[in-house]
Amino acid sequence: MKKVSSFICMGLIALSCSGERASDLVSQDFSFADKQLRYALTEVENVRNSLGKTPEELPSPRNIQADGSLRLVRARDWCSGFFPGELWYMYEYTRDNFWKEKAEFQTELLEPLKSYKGTHDLGFMLYCSYGNGYRLEQSEKYKQVLLEGANSLASRFNPVVGCIRSWDHNGDKWEYPVIIDNMMNLEYLFWATKASGDSTFYKIAVTHADNTMKNHFRKDYSSYHVIDYDTITGNIRNKHTHQGYAHESAWARGQAWGLYGYTMCYRETNDRRYLKQAEQIASFIFNHPNIPSDLIPYWDYNDPEIPASPRDVSAATITASALYELSTFSDKGKQYKEWADTILKNLTESYMVSLNQGYGFLLRSSTGHKPAGTEIDVPIVYADYYFLEALTRKKNLEK
Repeated sequence: MKKVSSFICMGLIALSCSGERASDLVSQDFSFADKQLRYALTEVENVRNSLGKTPEELPSPRNIQADGSLRLVRARDWCSGFFPGELWYMYEYTRDNFWKEKAEFQTELLEPLKSYKGTHDLGFMLYCSYGNGYRLEQSEKYKQVLLEGANSLASRFNPVVGCIRSWDHNGDKWEYPVIIDNMMNLEYLFWATKASGDSTFYKIAVTHADNTMKNHFRKDYSSYHVIDYDTITGNIRNKHTHQGYAHESAWARGQAWGLYGYTMCYRETNDRRYLKQAEQIASFIFNHPNIPSDLIPYWDYNDPEIPASPRDVSAATITASALYELSTFSDKGKQYKEWADTILKNLTESYMVSLNQGYGFLLRSSTGHKPAGTEIDVPIVYADYYFLEALTRKKNLEK
């Protein structure tokens, strides 16, 4: 297997080793985001008005559709929390009250989700929005919304299975589906224990992480997308994909979710099993024979159409953000940071949307659900969210 380090030219290594030049990239990208997201706010309002909808009905942008139109989604869409999260990252970087006011407005459109028990994605929906707001402003109101939402998320835990149920759809196919994406929602539960003093949330998160580590991963540390459990026995019924190329393939964003999730679990627990798991997932990704030289992965590592396959920029931004954090825990930290720096540099040079174009999205070429023929090689909101998070982590790490 070829080593990714052979792809990294001396110029990229020099960039990652130069604090001054690296901070220039962060400054450059946030300067672009400041302009582009102001444009996005205008575009979202214009499209919403053209549809005759209110902010409460369609609060958040999700992606550009195949016909070139902007897709706005309701609060219960799993992507609704990313746009307000982006605005909170803009406020964190700039300390401009313009961004605080916009972030508060977009965040508070999602308050009804606190009592919604129909999804595992409350971490994405509430913790990326209200969670970032609370982290920055310590609002008691936000804390109470978050704690109620955490109880709603915890209600989806089944102690027989030992995991939080992901989806309620496709009942003809799965009895109790758990997807690798669900690792991302555990951070919300870890926070809830610290905020409330109730260890129930922590115990659910750890149990879910342990069972996912046991059942979702292959011997090479790639992960399945969907594990379907029997609710009576807790046994595995199926190991499937839903958004990947095949049941036995390595869907790129799924690998990124796993890397991020186990890095975060190590931060929250200091359990070195999670650190080892994150390191092994990183090794799988960056030693894979189909990783491109620019480190922006194809949508699935096993798609036989590679190199003609679409990329998934969202997998790259999630991975970069995870690597910056993982670099602070691991003795392989220098390599992890170099990979993350390379990803951000290449995104900045080759994958940015033009200023005041593309409805204000930041990055192009994400792939959401290729098997369904949707969100293929287009801007998607969560790619932008994790891009800003990765930039923030890079800035804080180098400072």
